[in-house]
Amino acid sequence: MSESGEVERLEALWRDDFGDRYVERNRAAAEHREPFWKWLHEAFPFESVLEVGCNLGGNLHWLAQLVDPTRVVGVDINAQALREVRQTLPDVNAVKASARSLPFRDAQFDLTFTTTVLIHQPPDALPIVMNEVVRTSRRYVLCGEYHADELEEVPYRGERGALFKRDWGALYQHLFPELKLLDKRFEAAQPDGSGWDDVTFWLFEKR
Repeated sequence: MSESGEVERLEALWRDDFGDRYVERNRAAAEHREPFWKWLHEAFPFESVLEVGCNLGGNLHWLAQLVDPTRVVGVDINAQALREVRQTLPDVNAVKASARSLPFRDAQFDLTFTTTVLIHQPPDALPIVMNEVVRTSRRYVLCGEYHADELEEVPYRGERGALFKRDWGALYQHLFPELKLLDKRFEAAQPDGSGWDDVTFWLFEKR
């Protein structure tokens, strides 16, 4: 399948029933993430934030308690997820859009981030998606993904090409040498399945 065909295939998965099932499985995933976001905001203050791939808004819930919720924005392509964000976080701006084409101006947000979203992008599409993340950030870029030293495809719920591990920090710095690494940390999975799921975070600042 061509690069564009693979991208469209995966985006269709996340828009439809496959994505709806992901929403249902992850309802409690962000329950214990408050300490992480409080640490980040205290250590690296920001006043506006965009999450690319916000799902049900679990991260947005905590962020809207740290900054003005009207300056918190989440993007997703799954309509069910966005409906629930709008119901539970009415002051947050929830936008339907592809990660490959974010409907925001350059440097609009103090912080733009993903958590376990890049892992689901076809490798050939990553430069486009990551460029959109960097483009929309005024200062900070945060990447929270599954790490591996080399590119590694992981079987994922019967779908091919739907989950990849790699060194995301190295890829960001290769594609965008203007980024300065400020922090790197690992958040281990919790026994009850809430919180983070063995996610490695890289925080960059635009120079």
